[in-house]
Amino acid sequence: MMARSRRTARTSAGVAGLSMALIAACGGGDGATGGSGEFDVLIHVENTDVPAVLETLAGGACAAESEAAPVTVETVPQTNLDQQLQLLAGQDGLPVLYAAGNAPALTQTLAESGHVLDFEQALSELDAIEHIQPAAVSTIEALYGGFNALPLEYNIEGIWYNTALFDEHGVSVPATWDDLVAAAKTFAEAGVVPFSASGDQGWPITRLIGNYIFRSIGPDALQRVADGEAELTDPEYVEAAQAVADLGEAGYFGRGVGSIDMDTSTNEFLNGNAAMYYMGSWALSDFADEERNAIGAENIAFMPFPDVAGGAGHSGQLAANVGLPLTMNDRKYDDDASAWLSCIAENYGSTALEERSRISGFAVNTPVDDVPPLAQQVQEQIEATDETVLWFEALFSTEATITSQTNAAPLVTGSISAEEFMRLVQDDLD
Repeated sequence: MMARSRRTARTSAGVAGLSMALIAACGGGDGATGGSGEFDVLIHVENTDVPAVLETLAGGACAAESEAAPVTVETVPQTNLDQQLQLLAGQDGLPVLYAAGNAPALTQTLAESGHVLDFEQALSELDAIEHIQPAAVSTIEALYGGFNALPLEYNIEGIWYNTALFDEHGVSVPATWDDLVAAAKTFAEAGVVPFSASGDQGWPITRLIGNYIFRSIGPDALQRVADGEAELTDPEYVEAAQAVADLGEAGYFGRGVGSIDMDTSTNEFLNGNAAMYYMGSWALSDFADEERNAIGAENIAFMPFPDVAGGAGHSGQLAANVGLPLTMNDRKYDDDASAWLSCIAENYGSTALEERSRISGFAVNTPVDDVPPLAQQVQEQIEATDETVLWFEALFSTEATITSQTNAAPLVTGSISAEEFMRLVQDDLD
């Protein structure tokens, strides 16, 4: 059944196919306000995969939808995303499809104010809900308080490592945190950067804190903080921040980590300058890029975050997420938007895997040949995982998320202590 039409007026629909207006902007231009016969999209500039897959769909499986409502894309830096979403929501200027906020709490707030589509209802009406993986829906519901986002990615997270460097320096795959620290020491003494991480973004560092917490305290550790049963300033939580701070003090993130952006940190690993790289499986597209990947995909492998001795968690509890997903504006959901939603649900999974080596939360309805070995490894790891955990800021407020990520670099460079880092974040949670 076709979803109800809320906006039927159409203008400027003369351009068939895909119109990609890639504007690195912070203001709400025409492409971000809808109502012009376009399928307008707002996404963070760091995500190049979603626009590329939409372009492929617009030229193929979704050509009819694209002719009726061409895609226009506006971008904003991820660090400015939450503020931009709040600004546009206040102006009733959110586009049809837009990136969910860095903090899931923001999406919940936008949903409460009518700016987020109920995907369970919409996809059920379109007879398309069968195209969404149940595990992805479960993750989204846990994060966003409902089926309030689309799983354009479904990722596991862990440590990717350079197998050639491990072999060269006689390092075994670490099974425990102590093993990981020992491996980092070996690489550092050999002049190899142990960990590549973006201090500019912050979250690749706070991910380590969160994983340590889950391994040491248990998979419900951060839910207990969200429920007020524990605080980040409790000694067992501070221990995690201190463990990661110790990596920084030892120089295991290399020089200038505070100013390293995501592209630079990725390149440092793919150029063979760093032995390990904590990241989600969304990095598969970078690993499959032969021009960018100088070490070769055959020299990259994945390991779950290791155990912490005596901890209540274990490495089988993989961190999982749906990336920074996109959601749809309930106020601008019309016939054209619903047609696009139906086409995306049916075709995105296969297209993303084939074109970008991306694993999404959509069903792969069209078989994909020659799936890269690393993607196969990730799929097998997902199939073998019974229990997952979230990430450090998953249940935090927007303010606490910003505080956490902006203070990650000062933590590992010694500008603030582990106790101060946790107190700053806890203050925002309070």
